[in-house]
Amino acid sequence: MRRRIGWAAAGLLALGLLFLVFRPVPVRVEIGHVARGRVVVTVDEEGETRVRDRFVVAAPIAGRVSRLNLEPGDRVAQGSVVAQMRPLPLDPRARAEAAARIEAAQAAVREADARVEQARAAQQQAARTAARARELGKQGTIGVEEREMAETAETARSKELEAADFSSRAARFNLDAARAALMAPGSSDGSASLVSACASGEPGCLELRAPIDGQVLRVPEKSERVVNAGAELLQIGDAQQLEIVVDVLSTDAVKVHPGAPILIEEWGGSTPLTARVRVVEPSGFKKVSALGVEEQRVNIVGDFTDGAATLGDGFRIEARIVIAERADVLTVPTSALFRRQDQWMVFTVDGGRAHRRPVQIGARNQNVAELISGLDDGVPVILHPSDQVDDNVRVAEMG
Repeated sequence: MRRRIGWAAAGLLALGLLFLVFRPVPVRVEIGHVARGRVVVTVDEEGETRVRDRFVVAAPIAGRVSRLNLEPGDRVAQGSVVAQMRPLPLDPRARAEAAARIEAAQAAVREADARVEQARAAQQQAARTAARARELGKQGTIGVEEREMAETAETARSKELEAADFSSRAARFNLDAARAALMAPGSSDGSASLVSACASGEPGCLELRAPIDGQVLRVPEKSERVVNAGAELLQIGDAQQLEIVVDVLSTDAVKVHPGAPILIEEWGGSTPLTARVRVVEPSGFKKVSALGVEEQRVNIVGDFTDGAATLGDGFRIEARIVIAERADVLTVPTSALFRRQDQWMVFTVDGGRAHRRPVQIGARNQNVAELISGLDDGVPVILHPSDQVDDNVRVAEMG
């Protein structure tokens, strides 16, 4: 009897050991919960700051530029001298031709002025004739046709005066162009110019002046050198008037609208800055990504709504452009969602077992998604479900 009892105990012990070895082990999972909260959907891209209005001071003619004494960051006043230059020397033949062109242009100006005076006299006479015709027409002395002919003549003389005035302006522009060849600058109408003769009176010397009050942003080359007409000498702008520009994929740009909030991060400060979209540029451009993929992108331009702090022109930023926002809605962690036959699903936890549940979601970002239907507030869901998790499988939360 004792032997049988011993064998029975040994059998029960073996069965217990087999049960412990082969019993189902709960799958360890990470658990989150459905909760009420706020969902903000953003387009996240790198961008940069830039001065809103940038002015490039360029060489008006080919010549030698004196050494620039300005440094980036220096403040300049509107109309102050920022550079001096002198024309390249002309050979005798070119100088004679330029002088002849000036004389011809001066003659054309005098001829145009004479035509203006002639046209003005004709217009004044036509105006007096038309006035008399209207008065006689009221008295019935002349017919309607004669009065209309006088008024038509007045209109024609007015147009001729206008055309003569345009011709006179064009002749003066031609004179200025001819003078520029000999570096004899000057505004024929007496208006202020950003290019004028040097105050020292040195023949052929030109002074280039600042177009605005601002700061020097960039000086490509300080040394004295020979430049072609149109060469950039320096850039001027107001560094306090900054905007941001962010290039995004064209598929994201269609979701962005003027007035959308922008959250600016990773700019070097401890707190984010805020801005708003001013314009979505209507034209896109191609850009090759870091992976070598050609992308179609669009610039989004925004204005700061708070101070730009210590930012300057061309500083790097991380921008998050808000394209959708939902407040006080049911949310579910995005990591709990997965697709099954074109349907969003989650695994809930009830009684230590996983249960697959279909859900309907709305706006979503990297962290949470708006839950429209399918679950109630506070329901536990499995985050990052592995292929070991299935419907009715035993699960246990990671310790």
